[in-house]
Amino acid sequence: MTIQRFENGPRFCRVLSHNGTVYLAGMTADDLTGDVVQQTRDTLSKVDHYLAMAGSDKSKLLTAMIWLRDIADFDRMNRIWDSWIDRSAMPVRATVEARMAGDGYRVEIMVTAAL
Repeated sequence: MTIQRFENGPRFCRVLSHNGTVYLAGMTADDLTGDVVQQTRDTLSKVDHYLAMAGSDKSKLLTAMIWLRDIADFDRMNRIWDSWIDRSAMPVRATVEARMAGDGYRVEIMVTAAL
């Protein structure tokens, strides 16, 4: 089986496909000055970009894992998620509160999708 890697870096690969499945690394916003709403928008835009790079899109999502710095942001993040997601193709999903890699991070999202 062929593994296709996109943006294979020194520590991890941003996205790869294997056997009809696309795996994205955890995505975060580039601009960490925004609140959870802005960071969720930016992060989901990156998810769209990397899924397209691999030949997929959000209608083919299988799983989503969301980490929030503060679970109190759950409803605000969900408003953005709900306006972005393809309601006819919902993935399985989990959302948890977590200590993030840096103080500016409010949300991180990792998904898998079919090709």
